[in-house]
Amino acid sequence: MEPSELRRAVAAGRATASALGLQVDDVCVVNNSDRVALRLSPCDVLARVAPSGHMTDSRIEVEVARRLADVGAPVAELDPRVAPRVHVRDAFAVSLWTYHEPVGPEIAPADYADVLMRHHAALRRIELDAPHFTDRVAGALRAVGDRERTPELSDADREFLSGTLGGLSATISADRAGDQLLHGEPHPGNLISTRKGPLFVDLATCCRGPVEFDLAHAPEDVAQHYAGADIGLTDRCRALNWAMFSAWRWRRDDQMPDRERWRREGLDLVRAALDRCGPV
Repeated sequence: MEPSELRRAVAAGRATASALGLQVDDVCVVNNSDRVALRLSPCDVLARVAPSGHMTDSRIEVEVARRLADVGAPVAELDPRVAPRVHVRDAFAVSLWTYHEPVGPEIAPADYADVLMRHHAALRRIELDAPHFTDRVAGALRAVGDRERTPELSDADREFLSGTLGGLSATISADRAGDQLLHGEPHPGNLISTRKGPLFVDLATCCRGPVEFDLAHAPEDVAQHYAGADIGLTDRCRALNWAMFSAWRWRRDDQMPDRERWRREGLDLVRAALDRCGPV
């Protein structure tokens, strides 16, 4: 968020928690992207604050967290002192979560695979209307095909991304027999090491697809420890994920920090991933 919007988001998070009877003397910005995560002290709440345009995603995240908590999934939980819902304040959607202080060393590949398998098992136990991962790919394809949305993307790179996205999506989704509900983006930034063990956060990205689509977001060594994983399929999913990542960076309104560097490196990462899994 831009500084002015960030100030309003911080104020909205603070005011929401205070109005619910939680003591807030200090606010620390934990993460700032299209939405922000705030640590509120001394009540030890993590407030997730998003512009009202993200209201649907915020509501999905809260509902997914509520259902997964009921089946013992390894996910960060909503704050039990307030109702499990999204609050609206000054055109922001605010949800309140238990704050977990990150602890310990980097999560080892075997432990990462174990927590992801447990998460997938929990996801199989809940019912949720979630889009297929190909819907996300279709959104990236629309951005690549729209010169007004991606005006600085060259013709050659536009054709390259379009062909990669379309080809890999069709190949990966050809057999949907093993599809299930997924986290959607279980990358290291969405898995925190806590005193309760590793916990997944950012639950609004749920989609359906093969478990390899999730595995492709994890460090490469993790797939070696995930029982029954198709390594070749994981490699194709990783190439697809990098192609989507690259497509988003070329949007005119993309706000990712250091976007210019990622525009250059993103395309190189797509090509490197394709070299590993062969032609589309």
